[in-house]
Amino acid sequence: MLQALSKWLLYNFMGWKKDVRFTLPDKAIICLAPHTSNLDFLIGQLYARAEKQKSNFLMKKEWFFWPLGPIFRSLGGIPVWRDKKTSMTDRLADYAMKADKFQLCITPEGTRSLNPDWKKGFYYIALKAQLPIYLYGLDYERKLIECSKVITPSGDIEKDMREVKLYFKDFKGKHPELFTIGN
Repeated sequence: MLQALSKWLLYNFMGWKKDVRFTLPDKAIICLAPHTSNLDFLIGQLYARAEKQKSNFLMKKEWFFWPLGPIFRSLGGIPVWRDKKTSMTDRLADYAMKADKFQLCITPEGTRSLNPDWKKGFYYIALKAQLPIYLYGLDYERKLIECSKVITPSGDIEKDMREVKLYFKDFKGKHPELFTIGN
């Protein structure tokens, strides 16, 4: 019932389409961009329910207050303490290597604001745990959710991050002026 409702809301009522050319394996990193609006979260959650996917996601700890905290955790949310220098990427990679199933969705900009310096944690988790990175783009102009590229981290972070950023260059976020791939 939740799947049918999510499909109807996302594809019929809201008018979104999908062009997803891959089936997610049990273990993967989902790199999702652009992230320029809180509406991205709703679209992502509707898509996940419509397609019967369940992945975890990172979100700043400030969102995990009562009553939202328990709700976000039940949806797969993992709070991030930005002010602490912790080895969250190492912990997540270690967990991924031991788990039977590990799908983690990360927005590389790390914020809804304009940020040319994307976070690289998703890359380091994938590299250490030897996971593929599925590139999912949200295009509000075309109302399209697209995943037409998967990369395997090579260890050459500059080359691989450039490839990731170039994939997203033509996607239009809800607020396109808040999205950049940088230089």
